[in-house]
Amino acid sequence: MPSSLPSSQHRAQTAARVALRAGKRTCARAVALALALGAGGGQAWAGPSDPLHVYGGLGYFYDDNLFRLSEESPGYDNQRSDSARQSVVGVLFDKTWSRQRIQAQGKLSKVAFSHFKQLDYDGKDFQGTWNWQLANHLEGSLGATYAQTLAPYTDFQSRERNLRVQRRQFADAAWRMHPSWRVRGAASRDKYTYELRVQRYNDRTEDAVEAGFDYLPRSGSSAGLVVRRLSGKYLNERILSGVVRDDDYKQDELKARIVWRATPITTVQALAGYAKRKNAQSGPRDVSGFNGRVTASFSPRQKLRLNTAAWREFSAIENYFYTFSLNRGISAGASWDASAKVRVDANASVEQRSYEGRLLNNSPDDLSDTLRQATVGATWSPLQTVQFSTSFIHQERSGARFLGNGSFKANTVSVNANAQF
Repeated sequence: MPSSLPSSQHRAQTAARVALRAGKRTCARAVALALALGAGGGQAWAGPSDPLHVYGGLGYFYDDNLFRLSEESPGYDNQRSDSARQSVVGVLFDKTWSRQRIQAQGKLSKVAFSHFKQLDYDGKDFQGTWNWQLANHLEGSLGATYAQTLAPYTDFQSRERNLRVQRRQFADAAWRMHPSWRVRGAASRDKYTYELRVQRYNDRTEDAVEAGFDYLPRSGSSAGLVVRRLSGKYLNERILSGVVRDDDYKQDELKARIVWRATPITTVQALAGYAKRKNAQSGPRDVSGFNGRVTASFSPRQKLRLNTAAWREFSAIENYFYTFSLNRGISAGASWDASAKVRVDANASVEQRSYEGRLLNNSPDDLSDTLRQATVGATWSPLQTVQFSTSFIHQERSGARFLGNGSFKANTVSVNANAQF
């Protein structure tokens, strides 16, 4: 490097002095800039093989319909759009001892909106997994996650902040009882809680238990069956027309699990079969039928990767008059390595939701809406430890007026910078 250019250490020190002179609001940005400028050299930065990494980042996004309001709505304060700044700091850990691998991540973020300041929040994201193996035939994983973020306004109209916390614990194990056969078992619990009082009827737990087996031919493909029970329990009472509702449910599934490596560059995966959803209380009709998801990936060139998916699944929704929906959708995406340092990604999807969990007799029994989404983004990594990214997202929905969810269109633009050491 020519001597006329400042060293990475000098640049980091200069940025640090800028941070000291900056106010409280800009201090975090200047410190993150110092990290990014110092990423080019110095032994303080962790190498790729080091188990512990610390990272930080800054982001900005603009949304022209933040609350997903219908097209004829003027918005709150006669404003539909807003922008926000985000700062992130986190730590990554990945270490293998013999046959045991420990992976952990912790991330804290602060999001500040320009106009709707009541939405400002602190985000939290923690993950930890122990991938274990005993001898040559028994392996599995044990872990937990915690995420706190702003709940989407797609199905709920309000200008108030509504933080959603999702906690998950999971465990699974697989025994290779024969070179060509494997038996599996898994259990998990998801818990959702909402900050806003009028949304707490959505607080719930979902417990899943499953067991199955796989046939493993030498080709690298696999085929098997899985039996699964999902039990949902709502934690707070929902009162409709003076009657307390019991929204608990059980869902039983029998599905085929297939991984088909059709060619060296084509892989098809499927988890699909029969599912029956039974409600604890009369009102929402019990439903059953085909349920599952099929995905395919194709890499015609080393730098180009294509993927597609189709699904038909039952899903819980954040709505007062319906408890779940039947979702049918398709998606297609592509990822292209334009150069050694630049990657371009694109994705498009269409999903139709049929509202099945009707709680009122006078509610329509054929209510549905359709959400279309297109995303394009680019990522530039000038250094191994520095990354800049930008994305554009377009959403539009044909609404369900009975629920107060009108048709809307929304566009979101974001830019982010991250540094790791």
